[in-house]
Amino acid sequence: QVRLVESGGGSVQAVGSLRLSCAASGRAFSDDRMGWFRQAPGNEREFVAAISRSGFGTYYADSVKGRFTISRDNAGNTVSLHMNSLKPEDTAVYYCAAHRGNDVVTALQYDYWGQGTQVTVSA
Repeated sequence: QVRLVESGGGSVQAVGSLRLSCAASGRAFSDDRMGWFRQAPGNEREFVAAISRSGFGTYYADSVKGRFTISRDNAGNTVSLHMNSLKPEDTAVYYCAAHRGNDVVTALQYDYWGQGTQVTVSA
């Protein structure tokens, strides 16, 4: 059983920064592709960023490209999301997820999810 635990959410003013972390346990972390998704009230869960097993491949939603950076530490079993130049529309619950398939942007392809961490950006 894979367990994912997010941390680092909070409240910040626009153009501020936050760093989210996700600690993984339960199976070989380096075999998993990892992703971050977010869900705002009334909206569907949407893809934010993903990273390959090695960490050399990264993928971003257009809405966060150039502002967010995903990274992973396979030795420490963690994946992080550095968020800069935050906007009010980034407000959402952010989820860490893991899978071993090929499609990194579709939520249904992910096998395991964390409980989520709230990010609130005020104008």
